[in-house]
Amino acid sequence: MQEQTVAVILSGCGALDGSEIHEATLTLLALDRAEIHYQCLAPNISQTRVSNMLTEETMTGFRRNVLKESARIARGKILDLSKANPTDYAAVIFPGGYGAALNLSNFGLDQENYTVQTDVSLFFKEAIIKTHKPAGFICISPVLVPKLYDSGVKITIGEDRKIAAILEKMGAQHIQCLATECVTDKIHKVVSTPAYMLAHSIKEVAVGIECLVKELIALL
Repeated sequence: MQEQTVAVILSGCGALDGSEIHEATLTLLALDRAEIHYQCLAPNISQTRVSNMLTEETMTGFRRNVLKESARIARGKILDLSKANPTDYAAVIFPGGYGAALNLSNFGLDQENYTVQTDVSLFFKEAIIKTHKPAGFICISPVLVPKLYDSGVKITIGEDRKIAAILEKMGAQHIQCLATECVTDKIHKVVSTPAYMLAHSIKEVAVGIECLVKELIALL
């Protein structure tokens, strides 16, 4: 049987302007422990903003590339999302980090009228929607769901009522969930977990992501 590969879509390197490094690394670890092959992907675009992780301030006059920054997490083993073949992948996982709301979409800038980045949308449509394959969304990344699926998908953003209200207004079904748990929509094959939207420690994030990967594998 051909080895199944999960695409892990990164959005940069760092919780404030890219992929949350703990969440991304724990996702790769959980897949590896489950003996599931993975491939990191990222759009080859400029970051929406660059943040100083020490002060949490936006750094003016700095430019960074999402693909190049994501390569730091992937140890260089990463592909340009626009050049990846969607049919090569059995599932997709989006780690969190605010890059999901800034680079993979513009939810962080325009919550009411946001869009998903073109390369992300095109890849996901071909890899997941057309073939009804499973997908996982971690932390803030479930904000992508209402723009990628039809209405009615069950997701969690933890206990963030403000963001949950926006997503429900757009047709998603929000389920409150602990950081150590995950929510599975078996009909749409979508799994989500709150991670650092709610977690107080890296061990809580790890348990939630392990739950997500286990559920995702069951849907393969």
